[in-house]
Amino acid sequence: MRQVAFFGDSKRKQSSITVFDTTLRDGEQTPGVSFTRDEKIAIAHQLSDIGVHVIEAGFPASSADEKAFVREIAAEGLESNICGLARARKADVEACAACGVDIIHVFIPTSVVQRVHTIQKTHEEVTAITRSIVRTARDHADQVMFSAMDATRTPLPELIEVYRAAADAGATILNVPDTVGVASPTSMKALISDISDAVSCPLDVHCHNDFGMAVANTISAVEGGATQVQVTVNGIGERAGNADIAQTVMALECIYGIRTGIDTERLVETSRMISRISGISVVPTQPIVGDNAFAHESGIHSQGVLAETSTFEPGIMTPEMVGHRRRLKLGKHVGRHAVARMLSDAHIVATDAELDEIVRKVKEISNRGRKVTENDLYEIAETTVGEAGIEKTVSINDITVITGNHVMATATVRAQVDGKETVRCSVGNGPVDAAMKAVVGIVPEELTLKEFSISAISGGSDAIGHVSIAVEDTKGRVYDAGASSDDIVLASTEAMINALNLIYRLKKNNN
Repeated sequence: MRQVAFFGDSKRKQSSITVFDTTLRDGEQTPGVSFTRDEKIAIAHQLSDIGVHVIEAGFPASSADEKAFVREIAAEGLESNICGLARARKADVEACAACGVDIIHVFIPTSVVQRVHTIQKTHEEVTAITRSIVRTARDHADQVMFSAMDATRTPLPELIEVYRAAADAGATILNVPDTVGVASPTSMKALISDISDAVSCPLDVHCHNDFGMAVANTISAVEGGATQVQVTVNGIGERAGNADIAQTVMALECIYGIRTGIDTERLVETSRMISRISGISVVPTQPIVGDNAFAHESGIHSQGVLAETSTFEPGIMTPEMVGHRRRLKLGKHVGRHAVARMLSDAHIVATDAELDEIVRKVKEISNRGRKVTENDLYEIAETTVGEAGIEKTVSINDITVITGNHVMATATVRAQVDGKETVRCSVGNGPVDAAMKAVVGIVPEELTLKEFSISAISGGSDAIGHVSIAVEDTKGRVYDAGASSDDIVLASTEAMINALNLIYRLKKNNN
């Protein structure tokens, strides 16, 4: 079992921080998100494998199924400590204990607005209940976390009184939740410092992102003396979510030099796993794990990072540190240096005049509002330097798609791969999905379709549509491609064929 260490006299002297992940509890409270049993088990293993100290597995008293899931996770023998959530009720605490969790997390509202409108209790009653429920929890577990829900809107004297009652009753750590995300970094640091001065117990912080400050408030709490941080993968959670694990961990590690024990090279992998399971996409501009986190389009930026990466990247954090990769992107701001490097990767040699013409054509396409893919670049370059008609590694001989409201969409593809005929049949969630799976299946490469978008470039029911895709290989390399047709299934398959040929071309040229 992973050792949970709380570093005492934490007044801004921490050398290490405990990471508490609540993706399986608060993260699953994201509207529209519901994890299956197998997904919960897989997520718990992933979190433990990357070094998370505490996993909040769920709220056992909420349902029989939830209780069963928490019990199963607690029995998995993970390195992480497993935590169960409980209201200030004996039955909730007993439900957690019955699951065999390592930590029982009890909470009660303490702000005036929540006391009056949710539990109809006075401050004195809340303090008495806190003392009683923490004692009950300690009878069932060696580790008990107490949360004063809506702490950041609770009058400080009342908040400290409740925390003292919890600590005196045996709480092993106190959680300070910014339940509705109204704290600021300055106020959070001051609050944690004041509580730390008044109560002799390790402090944890749980920040919501209603004003986009969850990560900043979490970091400020550490500055104020918190020794444990609560996070979720991709920042998912109630309303606008919680503090994101990747952003929090990398800020602590790289800016503050505080160890978190997290295997940072698996942060992108973990982010993509949760995105896939939750159905919530990670926006390209998401810090640390977004596709654009280490991508450069602007000419001066691309020129800078090609010469020295720290010119337009933090320097103290590299893409490799988080399992990412640096990417040069094509667009209206692209410069000659980036285009030259991308052509060099494909072993395309262009004169200065040809390079200028290639850059001009790329910008011309981009200025029409169309995404320019690597495949587009190489076709432009081949035409410009007189190398058009290069043989394609993969080509489609025939594709047949069967679909209907009472028929499972099925696609059969007959293709040439390196001169050999291959046939592949796949089913999918609709004709496009079936066709794309069949096309990917004709090559031995393990590939993942990361992005898929369709835009109309003409009007009417027979409109020409343009399909843009991004395909990722097992090494995390992403390849962009696209195609246009008045048949969206054919446009999709052609885009995938273009991506496959791009992959083969770059790999052959770099062998």
